[in-house]
Amino acid sequence: MTSEQRLLALDSELNELVTAGKMSEAMDRFYSDDVSIKENDKEPTIGKVANLFREKTFIAQVERFNKAEVLASGVGGRTTFSKWHMDFVHKEFGRLEFTQVSVRTWNEDRVAEEVFFYGMKTDFLS
Repeated sequence: MTSEQRLLALDSELNELVTAGKMSEAMDRFYSDDVSIKENDKEPTIGKVANLFREKTFIAQVERFNKAEVLASGVGGRTTFSKWHMDFVHKEFGRLEFTQVSVRTWNEDRVAEEVFFYGMKTDFLS
């Protein structure tokens, strides 16, 4: 198995935990202690503990998850990507449905950096 095949297998395992709603287990198993995670062009959140808190805060605002599905994935060097379809009901914003791309940079078998790229559907672009 090549190093890229191994990373794609690890990424797939991580995605399975996420879609099963096991984010704490996913963070513990796959993320480095000093992981950097950011969304679009926002400032990153640094550290596994801070990111787990951020994730739990987000989950607390979700009324219902309709779908979190991986549409495609790939690998190049030490980087993996997953294209997701997200559909959930947020307590404040209502139903949100969008495509998100997660780009992960790995150091050995741990995610060192993750960036989420997404946009929301809007009428003004129609």
